[in-house]
Amino acid sequence: MEPHKIVSDAEWLEARKALLAEERAFTHARDALVAKRQALPWVKVEKTYTFETPQGARTLAELFGPRSQLIVYHFMLGPDWEEGCPGCSFLSDHVDGMLPHLEHHDVTYVAVSRAPLAKIEAFRQRMGWRFPWVSSNASDFNFDYHVSFSEADKARGNAIYNYTEQEYMSDELPGVSAFYRDEAGNVYHTYSTYARGGEMLIGTYAMLELTAKGRNEEKDMREWMRHHDRYDDAPAQSSCCAHEKP
Repeated sequence: MEPHKIVSDAEWLEARKALLAEERAFTHARDALVAKRQALPWVKVEKTYTFETPQGARTLAELFGPRSQLIVYHFMLGPDWEEGCPGCSFLSDHVDGMLPHLEHHDVTYVAVSRAPLAKIEAFRQRMGWRFPWVSSNASDFNFDYHVSFSEADKARGNAIYNYTEQEYMSDELPGVSAFYRDEAGNVYHTYSTYARGGEMLIGTYAMLELTAKGRNEEKDMREWMRHHDRYDDAPAQSSCCAHEKP
């Protein structure tokens, strides 16, 4: 960390007020961007997707429960993976505290992975999480929402991710998708974001960015972040390429 200029209280206050003006402008710009996000057109989900849950098979419409809105976190845990992606786990450490607030604001949250349900449940118990987490291994859901990739993609060396054709990185990548269900039971896809788009859900980053050192990473989270039960162990290996900075 490079040394900072040391100034008087008055000089600090002047600099802080100048930054405050920029922070306010950023907040207003973010509000405008969020309004544009919510004004996006919707796509009706015509395909029937089935998920394996602890309560049995459920369709996408049934994952909403009694609510009209659904947030799906595309968690990187493939059928043959031994454990969940550290980056997805880092994000997921922030979810349980949100659940009662989301649920009382007409929003259901669920994580979805292609791993078998037994593997999902074992990892969820290891991490101590309570949020719903289901398996999409019996459907095309992950492939249709461009977070899982085929052997053909791997052979080509390219895949569509984050709305662009890019170099193949992994058989699984992260993302967040939002859906709406109307009173007739029709489901609509309203939004998806990928790569660094999920950072808005990571409260630890927001806290770190209040500090003098900030995120304190040159490239991405893999330099320091671990599964929360492994900070005293050797560095974890992560395939979360999509969390890298551009």
